[in-house]
Amino acid sequence: MNTSQLTGLRLPVAFLLLLCPVLASAADDTLSPGINMAWLATASALVFLMQAGFALLEAGMSRAKNALNVVMKNYLDVCVGTVIFWAVGFGLMFGTNSSGWFGTDRFLLGSSDMDTYGLLLFQTMFAATAATIASGAMAERTRFTAYLVGAVVITGLIYPVFGSWVWNSDGWLAKLGFIDFAGSSVVHSVGAWCALAGIIVLGPRLGRFDSNGRPREIRGHNLTLVALGGFILWFGWFGFNGGSTLEATVNIGLINLNTHLAACAGALGSVLMALVSRRPILLTETVNGSIAGLVAITAGAATMHPPWAMVSGLVGGILCTLSTHLLLKLRLDDVVGAVSAHGVAGAWGTIAAGLFFAGDMFNGQIVMVQVLGVLACFVWTFFTALVMYVLIALLMGLRASAQHEQRGLDLSEHAEIGYPEFPSDSTAYTAERAAGVEVRS
Repeated sequence: MNTSQLTGLRLPVAFLLLLCPVLASAADDTLSPGINMAWLATASALVFLMQAGFALLEAGMSRAKNALNVVMKNYLDVCVGTVIFWAVGFGLMFGTNSSGWFGTDRFLLGSSDMDTYGLLLFQTMFAATAATIASGAMAERTRFTAYLVGAVVITGLIYPVFGSWVWNSDGWLAKLGFIDFAGSSVVHSVGAWCALAGIIVLGPRLGRFDSNGRPREIRGHNLTLVALGGFILWFGWFGFNGGSTLEATVNIGLINLNTHLAACAGALGSVLMALVSRRPILLTETVNGSIAGLVAITAGAATMHPPWAMVSGLVGGILCTLSTHLLLKLRLDDVVGAVSAHGVAGAWGTIAAGLFFAGDMFNGQIVMVQVLGVLACFVWTFFTALVMYVLIALLMGLRASAQHEQRGLDLSEHAEIGYPEFPSDSTAYTAERAAGVEVRS
């Protein structure tokens, strides 16, 4: 910096020094609530960014002919989920809950206090996250409008009702002392159990298993997108967990340190499993391992010490890998591994929050409440979603036709193509062919 630049800075610095007493006076009355709300709004934006992470990861793990369809689901999850959660879900989750099962007011929220506006903004991002977890698992063979109907029910009923049991102070699980700080169960397991119900009703993609039930490899089209999506999700998770304080407290440092450690340990857990089983170390499994670690620490990020956060993440990554192979043995086709990374790791993380509770570790009573909450989450979410997807399949059709599945859902569902500039010699459907082909009305 030269002399003329230093001279130019003197005036604004002097002006700020003159304002210091005024700023200090204002801070006494407004700075703390303002900082709290600024942190909550920033954390909301970080959680919103996770939708981009999901979109990139899921699109990369899918074939090129379905990339646009996957991104569209993630994009509209935010739009549909926001409207439905504002209209219905927030009231069910945080309204007056005299029964312990669901709220009965705060629907179509209008005039309210500033803290409630901030809470609604933050919780809306969580609802969209829960809904979008199912999109990757059900990718490449689900009708677009049928999927959106499912997203409406998830954000308007399934997610907020379970959330009211845990995060509404009058919820029955909350009164038992159930620990789920940022939503290993409330957000991630709910989304994953919905996904499990969805892939059961849908069935596997064409050609995913041979006549003897052995899985065939269907590779994603862009693993660079998968890695980028994983990084963005990881980044957004600092808002997901750190923002769950709902205010700017000194605990955020510990919470986000635990979050980061668990993500690293989860990735290493998946690498360890590959080495032990003498298999190649796959990028997709490594990214899913880190996500499993993030999911696993989400319940106990504020209530355990860093070494135990690493244990939670490591076990989460290992369980994610084992669960992925178990689902294949059961002929269940989860395109992105959402059930394993969010459901199994979420259940484990919820129990780990009780096992490693700082100051009272391995307390049997706490752990039993955690197990009860995990079972309640599965029973409510899975069976409600199962009924929902069966009804959707019967009333409007959940699965795309075989012709549309082979052609690719980008073309059949949207009349667009994600990669129109790909070389036509090796691409079955180009933009020119798309103009003349039949699409689903």
